[in-house]
Amino acid sequence: MIKALKNYGLWILLILSHFTWAQEGEKEKLKLIELQAEVSHNTAVMHQLDSAIYLSENERYVEADERFIYVMRNLRSIPSDLTFYFGKNSFYLKKYRQSIDWLNKYIQLKGTTGQYSEQAVEWLRKSEVELLKERVTESAQAKEILSRDFTIDCGPAGKVVCPVCMGKTVIIKKNYFGESYKTCPYCSKHGYLSCTDYNKLVKGELKPSGD
Repeated sequence: MIKALKNYGLWILLILSHFTWAQEGEKEKLKLIELQAEVSHNTAVMHQLDSAIYLSENERYVEADERFIYVMRNLRSIPSDLTFYFGKNSFYLKKYRQSIDWLNKYIQLKGTTGQYSEQAVEWLRKSEVELLKERVTESAQAKEILSRDFTIDCGPAGKVVCPVCMGKTVIIKKNYFGESYKTCPYCSKHGYLSCTDYNKLVKGELKPSGD
């Protein structure tokens, strides 16, 4: 009887072991299927990236932009080369702020050793120049619209966040070697402007400290 029970127990143990192995086998199969699906997905997305680069190099910038965005939305990890090409393509679309952000990202990732580091610095310089031109134009247009007799109401607080430093009291500029910091010459280290100074600023009449 005891021997029969031992044999029965061993038989049960073998069945349970076989069941466990079967379960583990199914888990491994599911993992393999998921991995294959992920590889297939990533391969398809990378084909879209190649297509985006091709379109950009053939001056089809709007189509390239759409595909770059698709790639960014469908990859968990963004390839460093994409940051360069997207930044460069953004320049041609006159999205200079966007171009600067993505080219800076490439420089931060690759430094001076990246395949496109020198080009990234050059396109970054071009974008900064064009962005500055835009700001000058916008400032001139604002000055034309806002006559000297026109005053903006700043609300009950009587002050506004400094639009030059965005309230940070310092102006941060990214360059090839990192970041440089400069105290904002308009808000006197407060991060905001009085309503009077704000109206002078938008009219181009507020002089920076030190001038």
